[in-house]
Amino acid sequence: MAHEPTTPGNEGGGTELGRFLRARRTRTRPEQVGLAIGAGLRRTPGLRREELATLAGISIDYYVRLERGKETRPSPAVLDALARALRLDDQEHQHLRDLAVHAARYAPEPPPPPSRTVRPHLKLLLETMRPNPAYIVSRSMDFLASNPGGLALYAGLADWPVKQRNLARYLFLHPTSRELFPDWDRQVRACVVRLRATAGTIPDAPDLTSLVGELLVKSPDFARLWERYEVTGDKPARKTFHHPQVGTMNLTGQSMFLDGTPGQRLGVYTAEPGTPDHDAMVLLDMATPMAAPPSQDAHRRQA
Repeated sequence: MAHEPTTPGNEGGGTELGRFLRARRTRTRPEQVGLAIGAGLRRTPGLRREELATLAGISIDYYVRLERGKETRPSPAVLDALARALRLDDQEHQHLRDLAVHAARYAPEPPPPPSRTVRPHLKLLLETMRPNPAYIVSRSMDFLASNPGGLALYAGLADWPVKQRNLARYLFLHPTSRELFPDWDRQVRACVVRLRATAGTIPDAPDLTSLVGELLVKSPDFARLWERYEVTGDKPARKTFHHPQVGTMNLTGQSMFLDGTPGQRLGVYTAEPGTPDHDAMVLLDMATPMAAPPSQDAHRRQA
């Protein structure tokens, strides 16, 4: 029976921990960890549960409880042994620890959704970054605010209602996204890695469960990548955009969390002045006029 895609949800603190272990186990080949493969056909993809338990030095019964979400308080030593056995990198190892922390303190009440309000001074900051495309997104990649180029950069996103604008939804469901990104496969994989890492520590967050549930239903590509449970991946700083308005641009991106705004992240793209990429960026900024932020209007009324 095929493994049915699952959304993050309120099924118990150890559920995400178990899913992560199962995903890594089934993707780890015996030869990667020094196990000899017999002549017969293996029915289990990757490692068997008993093989991983032996490699980690724990009992098979204990490991089965971990993978089924029944054991929610593994010791640091057990986590480290599993990480070594599965050949996890540093980021994956830390994700495993974070999942264990969440499992140990699990509460059935889902956390409240974060505020979608972007403070006025941050909207002013976006304007000062022009002509560089800049925007602010939530932890679930909702598109909360931008300068003109930031919105226009994702061609066709402005056609959607404001509350529907989400970069993950855009990548998987907007028909223009595959044309915009020549390396679309790479972009969507990085997107899912980010969502998986976020959902692993707050699996019951309503904004994430809603988005993931929608994409699992509407996008087979998303469902396939979601089940891989990757939390590390290549996120290229330099991106190529085949933009329908201004042509091809090669831009360097940077993102950062914003102080005092839980979960909100600023993204900005740059190009060297005097280059065709910068010229195209300027044209994009000019092509999409945007109303001044409310704080500027209020300032003018008070003057």
